[in-house]
Amino acid sequence: MSTLCILPCGAKKIWDRVPDAGPTAARYAYAGAFHKACQAYAEAFSDRWVIISAKHGFLLPEDIVPDNYDLGFQHKGKGIVSCERLKRQIADKGLDDYTEVIVLGGKKIVKVLSEVLDPACKLSRPLGDCKGIGYMLQKLNRAVELGKPD
Repeated sequence: MSTLCILPCGAKKIWDRVPDAGPTAARYAYAGAFHKACQAYAEAFSDRWVIISAKHGFLLPEDIVPDNYDLGFQHKGKGIVSCERLKRQIADKGLDDYTEVIVLGGKKIVKVLSEVLDPACKLSRPLGDCKGIGYMLQKLNRAVELGKPD
């Protein structure tokens, strides 16, 4: 069974620390502690991982993020990636070959993914029982440290 992990992007980005960083690979563009913990978890426990961005859609680790932005799925309207574009990206980026999908994002991301992923995919949410970001960070870091996804 092959596993895809979908990570949230996060508001803190490299340009917050290095304003003139320029276009940056997605794996380095998102600089928040939560995103970094999600990335470490994904690298430890999945075959492949992608970042989901409200602006850019699905980003492979090597995809380039051109510049800073502030847009999340909680924002409404203009600028939010459409479900149609997400579905095209799933096919174009070869993300439709996975039977299990680990989602490390919150309810808003799960809602979007439920509209674009194949219903036959087995979705797992290892952070679904956490009440806040502190608990999520602790759970991610502990899983990676112990080498056990749950």
